[in-house]
Amino acid sequence: MQVRVQFSANLPVKITRRPKWFVASCSILDVHSQGETEEDARHSLGEALSLFFVSCFERGVLDDVLKDCGFKADKSIPVVKQGVTSDNSYISVPIPFLVNQDLPDECHA
Repeated sequence: MQVRVQFSANLPVKITRRPKWFVASCSILDVHSQGETEEDARHSLGEALSLFFVSCFERGVLDDVLKDCGFKADKSIPVVKQGVTSDNSYISVPIPFLVNQDLPDECHA
């Protein structure tokens, strides 16, 4: 039996306006996208980040990429109350990270 599991990442985003486009950037992972509106750019960045994580996982390099980008487990944050779905069949567990933003501009393979 397969069970669907979903991880979420709360990442900083910066949106800048260009003459014809909005550019959405997640500089921590060096992933960027664009759109005709801010909402389109943000949506496109979300898709790009999702594909980035899936690609890294499938190639077996996700841990190396995150480490190269300055990620480390944040053990200083105590485990907060986990969320449970209404039918108690899933539990939401936070996985906190700290990121060193003083690394080179490009961090992924």
